Amino acid sequence: MWYGAVVFVSSAFLLVLEIVAGRLLAPYVGVSLYTWTSIIGVILAGLSLGNWLGGLWADRGGDEQAVGLTLGLAGLFSLAILPLLTLVAPMIETRGLGLLSASFFYVLALFFIPGVLLGVITPLLTTIALRLDARAGHVVGRMHALAALGAILGTFITGFVLIQYVGTRNVIVGTGIGLLVLAAPFLLRARRAVPAALVAGLVLIASVGYARGALIDPCERESSYFCIRVVDEPSAFGPTRALVLDYLKHGANSSQHPALFVAPYVHLMDELVLHHFGRERAGDLNYFFAGGGAYTLPRGIRHLRPQAGITVAEIDPLVTRVAAEKLFVDTADMRILHEDARMALGRNDTRYDVVFGDAFHDISIPYHLVTREYNQLVKSRLTEHGIYILNVLDAFPNAELVKTMVNTLERDFAHVAVWMEFAPSEPTRMTYVISASDAHAPPEFIRPARQGGGQRGWLRVNEPLFQVGLPREQLPVLTDDFVPVERLVSGFFFDTLGN
Repeated sequence: MWYGAVVFVSSAFLLVLEIVAGRLLAPYVGVSLYTWTSIIGVILAGLSLGNWLGGLWADRGGDEQAVGLTLGLAGLFSLAILPLLTLVAPMIETRGLGLLSASFFYVLALFFIPGVLLGVITPLLTTIALRLDARAGHVVGRMHALAALGAILGTFITGFVLIQYVGTRNVIVGTGIGLLVLAAPFLLRARRAVPAALVAGLVLIASVGYARGALIDPCERESSYFCIRVVDEPSAFGPTRALVLDYLKHGANSSQHPALFVAPYVHLMDELVLHHFGRERAGDLNYFFAGGGAYTLPRGIRHLRPQAGITVAEIDPLVTRVAAEKLFVDTADMRILHEDARMALGRNDTRYDVVFGDAFHDISIPYHLVTREYNQLVKSRLTEHGIYILNVLDAFPNAELVKTMVNTLERDFAHVAVWMEFAPSEPTRMTYVISASDAHAPPEFIRPARQGGGQRGWLRVNEPLFQVGLPREQLPVLTDDFVPVERLVSGFFFDTLGN
Protein backbone atom coordinates (compact mmCIF):
# COMPACT_ATOMS: atom_id res chain seq x y z
CA MET A 1 0.00 0.00 0.00
CA TRP A 2 2.90 2.36 0.72
CA TYR A 3 4.23 2.02 -2.82
CA GLY A 4 0.77 2.64 -4.22
CA ALA A 5 0.38 5.74 -2.07
CA VAL A 6 3.67 7.13 -3.38
CA VAL A 7 2.59 6.50 -6.98
CA PHE A 8 -0.72 8.24 -6.23
CA VAL A 9 0.90 11.32 -4.67
CA SER A 10 3.72 11.66 -7.20
CA SER A 11 1.21 11.48 -10.08
CA ALA A 12 -0.87 14.14 -8.36
CA PHE A 13 2.20 16.37 -8.09
CA LEU A 14 2.93 15.95 -11.80
CA LEU A 15 -0.53 17.20 -12.75
CA VAL A 16 -0.24 20.02 -10.24
CA LEU A 17 2.82 21.19 -12.17
CA GLU A 18 1.06 20.75 -15.51
CA ILE A 19 -1.94 22.84 -14.53
CA VAL A 20 0.11 25.50 -12.79
CA ALA A 21 2.35 25.81 -15.87
CA GLY A 22 -0.43 27.59 -17.75
CA ARG A 23 -0.86 30.17 -15.03
CA LEU A 24 2.89 30.64 -14.50
CA LEU A 25 3.50 31.35 -18.19
CA ALA A 26 0.39 33.49 -18.79
CA PRO A 27 2.15 36.80 -17.98
CA TYR A 28 4.77 35.94 -20.62
CA VAL A 29 2.92 34.26 -23.50
CA GLY A 30 -0.75 34.49 -22.58
CA VAL A 31 -3.15 31.57 -22.67
CA SER A 32 -4.14 29.94 -25.95
CA LEU A 33 -4.70 26.56 -27.54
CA TYR A 34 -1.08 26.57 -28.69
CA THR A 35 0.20 27.36 -25.18
CA TRP A 36 -1.71 24.45 -23.67
CA THR A 37 -0.64 22.20 -26.54
CA SER A 38 3.00 22.95 -25.68
CA ILE A 39 2.40 22.33 -21.98
CA ILE A 40 0.58 19.04 -22.43
CA GLY A 41 2.86 17.80 -25.20
CA VAL A 42 6.15 18.56 -23.45
CA ILE A 43 5.07 17.11 -20.12
CA LEU A 44 3.69 13.98 -21.79
CA ALA A 45 7.00 13.62 -23.64
CA GLY A 46 8.85 13.89 -20.34
CA LEU A 47 6.50 11.40 -18.71
CA SER A 48 6.97 8.92 -21.57
CA LEU A 49 10.74 9.18 -21.43
CA GLY A 50 10.61 8.81 -17.65
CA ASN A 51 8.44 5.70 -17.88
CA TRP A 52 10.92 4.12 -20.30
CA LEU A 53 13.95 5.04 -18.17
CA GLY A 54 12.18 3.86 -15.03
CA GLY A 55 11.55 0.48 -16.59
CA LEU A 56 15.18 0.14 -17.63
CA TRP A 57 16.37 1.13 -14.18
CA ALA A 58 14.00 -1.33 -12.53
CA ASP A 59 15.34 -4.18 -14.68
CA ARG A 60 18.86 -3.28 -13.64
CA GLY A 61 18.14 -3.51 -9.94
CA GLY A 62 16.59 -0.16 -9.10
CA ASP A 63 15.53 -0.22 -5.45
CA GLU A 64 13.97 2.04 -2.83
CA GLN A 65 17.07 4.22 -2.74
CA ALA A 66 16.63 4.82 -6.47
CA VAL A 67 13.04 5.89 -5.80
CA GLY A 68 14.19 8.25 -3.06
CA LEU A 69 16.89 9.78 -5.24
CA THR A 70 14.45 10.29 -8.12
CA LEU A 71 11.81 11.88 -5.90
CA GLY A 72 14.45 14.10 -4.32
CA LEU A 73 15.71 15.26 -7.71
CA ALA A 74 12.12 15.83 -8.87
CA GLY A 75 11.62 18.02 -5.80
CA LEU A 76 14.78 20.02 -6.51
CA PHE A 77 13.96 20.54 -10.17
CA SER A 78 10.42 21.59 -9.22
CA LEU A 79 11.84 24.16 -6.82
CA ALA A 80 14.26 25.26 -9.54
CA ILE A 81 11.38 26.20 -11.87
CA LEU A 82 11.05 29.69 -10.38
CA PRO A 83 14.76 30.64 -10.42
CA LEU A 84 15.05 29.16 -13.91
CA LEU A 85 12.15 31.31 -15.08
CA THR A 86 14.05 34.47 -14.12
CA LEU A 87 16.97 33.25 -16.26
CA VAL A 88 15.01 31.84 -19.18
CA ALA A 89 12.51 34.70 -19.63
CA PRO A 90 15.08 37.38 -20.62
CA MET A 91 16.77 34.94 -23.00
CA ILE A 92 13.52 34.09 -24.80
CA GLU A 93 12.29 37.69 -24.87
CA THR A 94 15.50 38.92 -26.51
CA ARG A 95 15.50 36.20 -29.18
CA GLY A 96 12.51 37.64 -31.01
CA LEU A 97 10.63 34.34 -30.98
CA GLY A 98 7.00 33.96 -31.96
CA LEU A 99 4.39 32.99 -29.40
CA LEU A 100 4.33 29.37 -30.51
CA SER A 101 8.11 28.94 -30.27
CA ALA A 102 8.33 30.93 -27.05
CA SER A 103 5.61 28.82 -25.41
CA PHE A 104 7.38 25.61 -26.38
CA PHE A 105 10.80 26.68 -25.12
CA TYR A 106 9.42 28.02 -21.84
CA VAL A 107 7.76 24.69 -21.10
CA LEU A 108 10.74 22.67 -22.30
CA ALA A 109 13.17 24.59 -20.10
CA LEU A 110 11.02 24.60 -16.97
CA PHE A 111 8.87 21.46 -16.90
CA PHE A 112 10.43 18.76 -19.07
CA ILE A 113 12.94 17.44 -16.51
CA PRO A 114 10.41 17.30 -13.62
CA GLY A 115 8.15 15.38 -16.02
CA VAL A 116 10.92 12.90 -16.81
CA LEU A 117 11.81 12.35 -13.15
CA LEU A 118 8.22 11.87 -12.02
CA GLY A 119 7.68 9.50 -14.95
CA VAL A 120 10.40 7.22 -13.54
CA ILE A 121 8.50 6.60 -10.29
CA THR A 122 5.57 4.43 -11.41
CA PRO A 123 7.49 1.71 -13.35
CA LEU A 124 10.19 1.65 -10.69
CA LEU A 125 7.77 1.16 -7.80
CA THR A 126 5.60 -1.24 -9.81
CA THR A 127 8.60 -3.50 -10.40
CA ILE A 128 9.60 -3.35 -6.73
CA ALA A 129 6.02 -4.21 -5.73
CA LEU A 130 6.07 -7.22 -8.07
CA ARG A 131 9.03 -8.60 -6.12
CA LEU A 132 6.72 -8.74 -3.08
CA ASP A 133 3.52 -9.87 -4.82
CA ALA A 134 3.58 -12.33 -7.72
CA ARG A 135 0.09 -11.35 -8.95
CA ALA A 136 1.38 -9.29 -11.87
CA GLY A 137 -2.00 -8.27 -13.25
CA HIS A 138 -3.26 -7.26 -9.83
CA VAL A 139 -0.19 -5.17 -9.02
CA VAL A 140 0.16 -3.49 -12.41
CA GLY A 141 -3.56 -2.69 -12.60
CA ARG A 142 -3.55 -1.23 -9.09
CA MET A 143 -0.51 0.94 -9.75
CA HIS A 144 -1.91 2.31 -13.02
CA ALA A 145 -5.27 3.01 -11.37
CA LEU A 146 -3.61 4.84 -8.48
CA ALA A 147 -1.48 6.87 -10.88
CA ALA A 148 -4.59 7.89 -12.83
CA LEU A 149 -6.52 8.74 -9.65
CA GLY A 150 -3.61 10.81 -8.37
CA ALA A 151 -3.47 12.70 -11.66
CA ILE A 152 -7.20 13.38 -11.46
CA LEU A 153 -6.92 14.67 -7.91
CA GLY A 154 -3.95 16.88 -8.83
CA THR A 155 -5.87 18.34 -11.75
CA PHE A 156 -9.02 19.19 -9.82
CA ILE A 157 -7.41 20.46 -6.63
CA THR A 158 -5.04 22.74 -8.56
CA GLY A 159 -7.60 24.16 -10.95
CA PHE A 160 -10.43 24.56 -8.47
CA VAL A 161 -8.61 25.42 -5.25
CA LEU A 162 -4.84 25.90 -5.14
CA ILE A 163 -4.27 28.56 -7.79
CA GLN A 164 -7.09 30.73 -6.48
CA TYR A 165 -6.35 30.45 -2.77
CA VAL A 166 -2.63 29.68 -2.56
CA GLY A 167 -1.08 31.30 -5.63
CA THR A 168 1.04 29.91 -8.44
CA ARG A 169 4.47 30.36 -6.89
CA ASN A 170 3.42 28.98 -3.52
CA VAL A 171 1.95 25.94 -5.26
CA ILE A 172 5.23 25.27 -7.07
CA VAL A 173 7.27 25.67 -3.89
CA GLY A 174 4.83 23.43 -2.03
CA THR A 175 5.12 20.79 -4.76
CA GLY A 176 8.90 20.79 -4.54
CA ILE A 177 8.90 20.52 -0.76
CA GLY A 178 6.23 17.82 -0.90
CA LEU A 179 8.36 15.72 -3.23
CA LEU A 180 11.39 16.11 -0.95
CA VAL A 181 9.30 14.99 2.03
CA LEU A 182 8.03 12.04 -0.02
CA ALA A 183 11.63 11.10 -0.82
CA ALA A 184 12.82 11.12 2.79
CA PRO A 185 11.55 7.65 3.91
CA PHE A 186 13.27 6.02 0.92
CA LEU A 187 16.61 7.60 1.82
CA LEU A 188 16.83 6.48 5.45
CA ARG A 189 19.29 3.73 4.54
CA ALA A 190 20.99 5.56 1.68
CA ARG A 191 24.62 6.57 1.78
CA ARG A 192 25.08 9.92 3.49
CA ALA A 193 26.33 11.46 0.27
CA VAL A 194 22.87 11.22 -1.33
CA PRO A 195 20.85 13.25 1.20
CA ALA A 196 23.82 15.58 1.62
CA ALA A 197 23.85 16.27 -2.12
CA LEU A 198 20.10 16.91 -2.08
CA VAL A 199 20.46 19.34 0.82
CA ALA A 200 23.29 21.12 -0.99
CA GLY A 201 21.13 21.38 -4.10
CA LEU A 202 18.28 22.77 -2.02
CA VAL A 203 20.55 25.43 -0.51
CA LEU A 204 21.88 26.37 -3.95
CA ILE A 205 18.40 26.69 -5.46
CA ALA A 206 17.17 28.71 -2.48
CA SER A 207 20.16 31.05 -2.72
CA VAL A 208 19.79 31.62 -6.46
CA GLY A 209 16.04 32.03 -6.10
CA TYR A 210 16.44 34.63 -3.37
CA ALA A 211 19.09 36.53 -5.31
CA ARG A 212 16.97 36.52 -8.48
CA GLY A 213 13.72 37.44 -6.73
CA ALA A 214 12.13 34.22 -7.92
CA LEU A 215 9.29 34.42 -5.40
CA ILE A 216 8.26 37.92 -6.46
CA ASP A 217 4.86 37.43 -8.04
CA PRO A 218 4.06 39.62 -11.07
CA CYS A 219 0.38 39.20 -10.18
CA GLU A 220 -1.23 41.41 -7.56
CA ARG A 221 -4.16 39.01 -7.54
CA GLU A 222 -4.70 35.59 -9.11
CA SER A 223 -8.10 34.25 -10.08
CA SER A 224 -9.29 31.17 -11.91
CA TYR A 225 -8.96 33.14 -15.13
CA PHE A 226 -6.25 35.79 -14.94
CA CYS A 227 -3.07 37.10 -13.42
CA ILE A 228 -4.32 40.58 -12.42
CA ARG A 229 -2.30 43.77 -11.96
CA VAL A 230 -3.11 47.47 -11.76
CA VAL A 231 -0.45 49.93 -12.93
CA ASP A 232 -0.25 53.71 -12.87
CA GLU A 233 -0.38 55.34 -16.30
CA PRO A 234 1.26 58.66 -17.23
CA SER A 235 -1.50 61.10 -18.13
CA ALA A 236 -2.08 64.83 -18.50
CA PHE A 237 -5.60 64.35 -17.14
CA GLY A 238 -4.84 63.45 -13.54
CA PRO A 239 -4.29 60.07 -11.87
CA THR A 240 -4.85 57.27 -14.36
CA ARG A 241 -4.62 53.53 -13.77
CA ALA A 242 -4.62 50.61 -16.17
CA LEU A 243 -5.73 47.02 -15.70
CA VAL A 244 -3.29 44.34 -16.87
CA LEU A 245 -4.70 40.83 -17.36
CA ASP A 246 -1.94 38.25 -17.82
CA TYR A 247 0.45 40.19 -20.08
CA LEU A 248 -2.02 42.53 -21.82
CA LYS A 249 -3.16 45.99 -20.77
CA HIS A 250 -6.94 45.74 -20.91
CA GLY A 251 -8.04 49.32 -20.25
CA ALA A 252 -7.11 52.62 -18.57
CA ASN A 253 -9.33 54.78 -16.35
CA SER A 254 -8.84 58.41 -15.35
CA SER A 255 -9.90 59.21 -11.79
CA GLN A 256 -11.11 62.72 -12.68
CA HIS A 257 -12.55 62.11 -16.14
CA PRO A 258 -14.79 59.03 -16.30
CA ALA A 259 -15.73 59.74 -19.93
CA LEU A 260 -12.12 59.98 -21.11
CA PHE A 261 -11.57 57.05 -23.45
CA VAL A 262 -7.81 56.80 -23.88
CA ALA A 263 -7.93 53.94 -26.37
CA PRO A 264 -9.31 55.09 -29.75
CA TYR A 265 -11.24 51.84 -30.30
CA VAL A 266 -13.11 52.29 -27.00
CA HIS A 267 -13.99 55.84 -28.01
CA LEU A 268 -15.18 54.58 -31.40
CA MET A 269 -17.49 52.00 -29.82
CA ASP A 270 -19.28 54.80 -27.98
CA GLU A 271 -19.37 57.04 -31.06
CA LEU A 272 -20.95 54.28 -33.13
CA VAL A 273 -23.86 54.24 -30.69
CA LEU A 274 -24.28 58.03 -30.95
CA HIS A 275 -24.22 57.95 -34.75
CA HIS A 276 -26.58 54.98 -34.91
CA PHE A 277 -29.27 56.32 -32.56
CA GLY A 278 -28.55 60.06 -32.44
CA ARG A 279 -27.43 61.99 -29.35
CA GLU A 280 -30.95 62.60 -27.99
CA ARG A 281 -32.07 58.97 -28.28
CA ALA A 282 -28.78 57.59 -26.87
CA GLY A 283 -29.49 58.91 -23.38
CA ASP A 284 -31.85 56.16 -22.23
CA LEU A 285 -30.68 53.09 -24.12
CA ASN A 286 -30.36 49.63 -22.62
CA TYR A 287 -26.79 48.29 -22.90
CA PHE A 288 -25.34 44.80 -22.54
CA PHE A 289 -21.58 44.33 -22.20
CA ALA A 290 -20.01 40.97 -22.98
CA GLY A 291 -16.94 41.44 -20.80
CA GLY A 292 -16.17 44.06 -18.17
CA GLY A 293 -12.42 44.14 -17.63
CA ALA A 294 -11.44 47.65 -16.54
CA TYR A 295 -15.10 48.70 -16.98
CA THR A 296 -13.87 51.72 -18.95
CA LEU A 297 -16.81 51.91 -21.36
CA PRO A 298 -19.58 51.02 -18.85
CA ARG A 299 -18.14 53.62 -16.44
CA GLY A 300 -17.99 56.27 -19.16
CA ILE A 301 -21.52 55.62 -20.38
CA ARG A 302 -22.85 55.68 -16.83
CA HIS A 303 -21.27 59.13 -16.40
CA LEU A 304 -22.44 60.49 -19.76
CA ARG A 305 -25.94 58.97 -19.72
CA PRO A 306 -27.15 58.39 -16.17
CA GLN A 307 -30.54 57.14 -17.41
CA ALA A 308 -29.06 54.32 -19.47
CA GLY A 309 -29.54 50.72 -18.37
CA ILE A 310 -26.21 48.91 -18.04
CA THR A 311 -25.78 45.14 -17.74
CA VAL A 312 -22.25 43.72 -17.66
CA ALA A 313 -21.43 40.02 -17.98
CA GLU A 314 -17.93 39.69 -16.50
CA ILE A 315 -16.97 36.08 -15.92
CA ASP A 316 -14.34 36.86 -13.27
CA PRO A 317 -15.66 38.29 -9.97
CA LEU A 318 -12.14 39.25 -8.94
CA VAL A 319 -11.76 41.49 -12.00
CA THR A 320 -14.92 43.34 -10.95
CA ARG A 321 -13.63 43.67 -7.39
CA VAL A 322 -10.29 45.05 -8.55
CA ALA A 323 -12.04 47.52 -10.87
CA ALA A 324 -14.14 48.77 -7.96
CA GLU A 325 -11.23 48.96 -5.52
CA LYS A 326 -8.50 50.42 -7.73
CA LEU A 327 -9.89 51.64 -11.05
CA PHE A 328 -12.39 54.24 -9.81
CA VAL A 329 -15.39 52.17 -10.94
CA ASP A 330 -18.72 52.46 -9.11
CA THR A 331 -20.85 49.46 -10.03
CA ALA A 332 -23.78 50.39 -7.77
CA ASP A 333 -26.02 51.40 -10.69
CA MET A 334 -24.91 48.58 -12.96
CA ARG A 335 -26.31 45.10 -13.20
CA ILE A 336 -23.29 42.82 -12.90
CA LEU A 337 -23.55 39.16 -13.94
CA HIS A 338 -20.54 37.05 -13.01
CA GLU A 339 -21.01 34.44 -15.68
CA ASP A 340 -20.15 33.72 -19.28
CA ALA A 341 -21.64 36.31 -21.63
CA ARG A 342 -23.31 33.74 -23.86
CA MET A 343 -24.92 32.05 -20.87
CA ALA A 344 -25.99 35.43 -19.49
CA LEU A 345 -27.69 36.40 -22.75
CA GLY A 346 -29.31 33.00 -23.08
CA ARG A 347 -30.72 32.93 -19.55
CA ASN A 348 -33.02 35.93 -19.91
CA ASP A 349 -35.31 37.46 -22.50
CA THR A 350 -34.34 41.09 -21.89
CA ARG A 351 -34.04 43.14 -25.08
CA TYR A 352 -31.09 45.48 -25.46
CA ASP A 353 -30.54 48.45 -27.74
CA VAL A 354 -26.79 47.88 -27.76
CA VAL A 355 -24.70 44.75 -27.25
CA PHE A 356 -20.98 45.35 -26.82
CA GLY A 357 -18.46 42.54 -27.30
CA ASP A 358 -15.34 43.22 -25.25
CA ALA A 359 -14.42 39.73 -24.02
CA PHE A 360 -11.53 39.08 -26.39
CA HIS A 361 -8.19 38.95 -24.58
CA ASP A 362 -5.49 39.59 -27.17
CA ILE A 363 -5.01 36.24 -28.96
CA SER A 364 -7.06 34.37 -26.35
CA ILE A 365 -10.38 34.43 -28.16
CA PRO A 366 -13.50 32.88 -26.62
CA TYR A 367 -14.50 30.68 -29.54
CA HIS A 368 -18.14 30.50 -28.55
CA LEU A 369 -18.51 34.30 -28.81
CA VAL A 370 -17.63 34.52 -32.52
CA THR A 371 -19.84 31.80 -34.00
CA ARG A 372 -22.99 32.18 -36.04
CA GLU A 373 -25.03 30.60 -33.26
CA TYR A 374 -23.87 33.30 -30.84
CA ASN A 375 -24.54 36.02 -33.40
CA GLN A 376 -28.09 34.71 -33.76
CA LEU A 377 -28.49 34.81 -29.98
CA VAL A 378 -27.27 38.42 -29.93
CA LYS A 379 -29.69 39.36 -32.70
CA SER A 380 -32.58 37.77 -30.82
CA ARG A 381 -31.76 39.94 -27.80
CA LEU A 382 -31.46 43.20 -29.74
CA THR A 383 -34.35 45.60 -30.21
CA GLU A 384 -35.61 46.25 -33.74
CA HIS A 385 -33.15 49.10 -34.29
CA GLY A 386 -30.42 47.67 -32.07
CA ILE A 387 -26.72 47.42 -32.87
CA TYR A 388 -24.01 44.89 -32.03
CA ILE A 389 -20.49 46.35 -31.63
CA LEU A 390 -17.34 44.40 -30.83
CA ASN A 391 -13.58 44.80 -30.94
CA VAL A 392 -11.01 42.21 -31.96
CA LEU A 393 -7.24 42.13 -32.41
CA ASP A 394 -5.98 40.99 -35.80
CA ALA A 395 -3.19 41.52 -38.29
CA PHE A 396 -2.97 44.42 -40.72
CA PRO A 397 -3.42 44.42 -43.66
CA ASN A 398 -4.38 40.74 -43.96
CA ALA A 399 -6.98 40.46 -41.18
CA GLU A 400 -8.21 36.90 -41.80
CA LEU A 401 -10.06 36.59 -38.48
CA VAL A 402 -11.87 39.92 -38.89
CA LYS A 403 -12.83 39.08 -42.46
CA THR A 404 -14.15 35.68 -41.37
CA MET A 405 -16.13 37.26 -38.53
CA VAL A 406 -17.64 39.75 -40.97
CA ASN A 407 -18.47 36.92 -43.36
CA THR A 408 -20.22 35.12 -40.49
CA LEU A 409 -22.08 38.19 -39.22
CA GLU A 410 -23.37 38.98 -42.71
CA ARG A 411 -25.37 35.74 -42.63
CA ASP A 412 -27.67 37.28 -40.00
CA PHE A 413 -27.22 41.09 -40.09
CA ALA A 414 -28.03 43.36 -43.02
CA HIS A 415 -25.31 45.93 -42.35
CA VAL A 416 -21.87 44.87 -41.11
CA ALA A 417 -18.98 47.34 -41.02
CA VAL A 418 -15.32 47.23 -40.02
CA TRP A 419 -13.70 50.37 -38.62
CA MET A 420 -10.20 51.66 -37.98
CA GLU A 421 -8.75 55.03 -37.06
CA PHE A 422 -6.00 55.02 -39.67
CA ALA A 423 -4.15 52.63 -41.95
CA PRO A 424 -0.69 51.78 -40.57
CA SER A 425 2.25 52.34 -42.91
CA GLU A 426 3.57 48.79 -42.48
CA PRO A 427 2.24 45.36 -41.46
CA THR A 428 1.37 45.17 -37.78
CA ARG A 429 -1.38 43.98 -35.46
CA MET A 430 -4.14 46.27 -34.35
CA THR A 431 -7.58 46.46 -32.81
CA TYR A 432 -10.49 46.55 -35.24
CA VAL A 433 -14.06 47.47 -34.37
CA ILE A 434 -16.96 45.68 -36.06
CA SER A 435 -20.57 46.90 -36.05
CA ALA A 436 -23.62 44.90 -37.12
CA SER A 437 -27.25 45.99 -37.40
CA ASP A 438 -30.42 45.57 -39.43
CA ALA A 439 -31.53 49.19 -38.97
CA HIS A 440 -29.60 51.24 -41.54
CA ALA A 441 -26.27 51.37 -43.33
CA PRO A 442 -23.47 53.13 -41.45
CA PRO A 443 -21.62 56.14 -42.92
CA GLU A 444 -18.22 55.90 -44.60
CA PHE A 445 -16.53 58.08 -41.99
CA ILE A 446 -17.24 58.96 -38.35
CA ARG A 447 -16.15 61.99 -36.36
CA PRO A 448 -16.84 62.42 -32.63
CA ALA A 449 -20.46 63.42 -32.08
CA ARG A 450 -20.10 64.57 -28.47
CA GLN A 451 -18.27 67.62 -27.21
CA GLY A 452 -14.79 66.93 -25.95
CA GLY A 453 -14.44 64.01 -28.34
CA GLY A 454 -11.20 65.36 -29.74
CA GLN A 455 -9.98 65.31 -33.32
CA ARG A 456 -10.22 61.58 -33.88
CA GLY A 457 -11.96 60.07 -36.86
CA TRP A 458 -12.64 56.53 -38.09
CA LEU A 459 -12.96 54.99 -41.55
CA ARG A 460 -15.19 52.16 -42.68
CA VAL A 461 -12.73 49.77 -44.34
CA ASN A 462 -14.78 46.83 -45.60
CA GLU A 463 -13.75 47.13 -49.24
CA PRO A 464 -9.96 47.56 -48.80
CA LEU A 465 -9.97 44.87 -46.12
CA PHE A 466 -11.39 42.24 -48.48
CA GLN A 467 -8.95 43.17 -51.24
CA VAL A 468 -6.11 41.53 -49.27
CA GLY A 469 -5.70 37.82 -48.65
CA LEU A 470 -8.37 35.20 -49.24
CA PRO A 471 -11.43 36.27 -51.25
CA ARG A 472 -14.78 36.31 -49.50
CA GLU A 473 -16.01 33.09 -51.09
CA GLN A 474 -13.08 31.14 -49.60
CA LEU A 475 -13.64 32.34 -46.05
CA PRO A 476 -15.36 29.92 -43.65
CA VAL A 477 -18.49 30.63 -41.66
CA LEU A 478 -17.70 30.25 -37.98
CA THR A 479 -20.03 27.83 -36.20
CA ASP A 480 -20.03 26.05 -32.86
CA ASP A 481 -18.82 22.98 -34.73
CA PHE A 482 -16.05 24.73 -36.70
CA VAL A 483 -14.29 27.78 -35.30
CA PRO A 484 -10.57 27.71 -36.27
CA VAL A 485 -9.58 31.05 -34.71
CA GLU A 486 -6.00 29.95 -33.95
CA ARG A 487 -5.46 29.15 -37.61
CA LEU A 488 -6.91 32.49 -38.64
CA VAL A 489 -4.53 34.40 -36.36
CA SER A 490 -1.64 31.95 -36.75
CA GLY A 491 0.66 34.76 -37.83
CA PHE A 492 0.65 36.01 -34.24
CA PHE A 493 2.07 32.71 -33.06
CA PHE A 494 4.93 32.71 -35.56
CA ASP A 495 5.53 36.46 -35.58
CA THR A 496 7.90 38.10 -33.14
CA LEU A 497 6.67 38.00 -29.55
CA GLY A 498 5.37 41.37 -28.44
CA ASN A 499 4.97 42.90 -31.92
